[in-house]
Amino acid sequence: MRIALSQITTGPDPEKNLAVVRDEAHRAARSGARLVAFPEATMACFGIPLGPVAEPLDGPWANGLRAVAQETGLVVVAGMFTPAGDGKVTNTLLATGPGVEASYDKIHLYDAFGFAESDTVAPGSEVVTIDVDGVCIGLATCYDVRFPELFRAHADAGAVASLLLASWGAGPGKREQWELLTRARALDATLWLAAVGQADPAVSGTAPESKAPTGIGFSALVGPDGTVRDRLEAGPGLLVADLDIEEVASVRRSVPVLANRRLGRV
Repeated sequence: MRIALSQITTGPDPEKNLAVVRDEAHRAARSGARLVAFPEATMACFGIPLGPVAEPLDGPWANGLRAVAQETGLVVVAGMFTPAGDGKVTNTLLATGPGVEASYDKIHLYDAFGFAESDTVAPGSEVVTIDVDGVCIGLATCYDVRFPELFRAHADAGAVASLLLASWGAGPGKREQWELLTRARALDATLWLAAVGQADPAVSGTAPESKAPTGIGFSALVGPDGTVRDRLEAGPGLLVADLDIEEVASVRRSVPVLANRRLGRV
């Protein structure tokens, strides 16, 4: 399966961001990709009030994403914000396209490194996978990468790949953590890990307006053996790669960590 990871920098205007998504999706389609993934917060960047931009899954922005999927014939996955109770929003991934219509609400909220996502965002609770041409793919968002049990849950649900959409917070050691964690999660679940993040705003020519997590780039495709197969740098870019689905079975035969688990025992 050929997939594309679109590393972009989004701003506060959902309509302008959707226009970027449309251009990048057409570019991915021309590359022969079957699926294109955009970062967390594609709808609107962090660092602004999220309540005013949040829309339901049948709202204009989500329908605009569906139109992009229809135009290109691709499965499109992107991060948006949907309304939740008590004045909060939900950090949602929408996956839409031929044969696919699903959404994932971020389970693990980024209450770390001095940022409190839970102040404005309500957590999700459901593990979500999608089926693209018979290939099962799990969905995850940013801070989720620090929790290996989610990616093992993807594997238990039949996934041979996980999509991780992120807007990674910058800071000392954060790039090293991103690279380590994405490789570790691929190894934990012996699956392909396709991680797409926001490009570094400084490299994109837009200075971040707050200390919110606005991205560092370095999107990557990691194989089920934990090796990095391809990677972008800090700036905007499109990573196109082919996933060898059979390799997952081969790695799982060699290193059967899923089968060897002894839950509840030391």
